[in-house]
This record gives sequence, structure tokens and C-alpha cells, in this order.
Amino acid sequence: MMNYTKQQLVDALQHEYEYMIHDDYDPDVDMTLEEHLEWLHTLTIQELVEETSTDEDYYTLDQFMYNHS
Repeated sequence: MMNYTKQQLVDALQHEYEYMIHDDYDPDVDMTLEEHLEWLHTLTIQELVEETSTDEDYYTLDQFMYNHS
């Protein structure tokens, strides 16, 4: 059962992205923060969950949300 809204998932994924590109941003490859956020808003809830790369055993959605919320 999913306990997160679309906006919570978007916020967490945006936080993760900001963390990932903080010291290693390549404008030829990476989206800007604004582009990334715009792209996230085009995804469905299921697609957002898939973008978290979580599973039910090793790294759960709850862990991801805790780390990036």
C-alpha cells in the first residue's frame, strides 16, 4: 500500500537529484534542477515510484522517502 502523494514523491526525487548533481553537474548531460522538476511533474505516481529504484527487500520506498524528505 502506498502512503505517499505524488507531490511527496516529486519532492523526494528532486531532493535526491539535487544531491546527486551538487558536486558533479555536467550541463552537456544533466538536466537543470528546473528541467528535472518539470520532467518529474509529467510522470505518473507509478513512474515516480519506479524512479526511486526501490524494492521491498534491500532499499524500500519508506527508506528512500526518509532519506530524501
